[in-house]
Amino acid sequence: MAQAPITSLPWPALQLLEQRAMPAHCEAIAEVIAWLEEVSEREKWPLKTVFALTLCADEALTNIVTHANPAGDQPLSIQLQLGTLNDGVGLCIADNGAEFDPTLREAAPLAKKLDDAEMGGHGLRLMRHYLQRFEYRRSDGWNWLLLVVASDL
Repeated sequence: MAQAPITSLPWPALQLLEQRAMPAHCEAIAEVIAWLEEVSEREKWPLKTVFALTLCADEALTNIVTHANPAGDQPLSIQLQLGTLNDGVGLCIADNGAEFDPTLREAAPLAKKLDDAEMGGHGLRLMRHYLQRFEYRRSDGWNWLLLVVASDL
């Protein structure tokens, strides 16, 4: 499996706590969420910070696993870095899927009635609400998504 060049990009400047590879299937997302909760408990992060981080990580990872398509017959590879930044707790997600910048996408419009609601695009609204920063970079065939949650929520 192709390994993300996690250490080769000078962004983000995380004070790295832990990093790991994630299997590219939906069942692995629960394991990642458990890992985030485990680290947050050890680091004594506020519950609101943990809630925001796990909610946004779940959304981002679900979209990557569901929609990312690597070039050719290359398998999807996902790498995670978790650490702290001056403005909060950061999770950097790197994947080798097709180039996709979710920060440029618009959230789906809110429906006035539940019967009129459409699927898709609402996770972006949640992420923008809970994240202090939501940034994207593309480097050497990898998508890099940075989710930063304020550590003093």
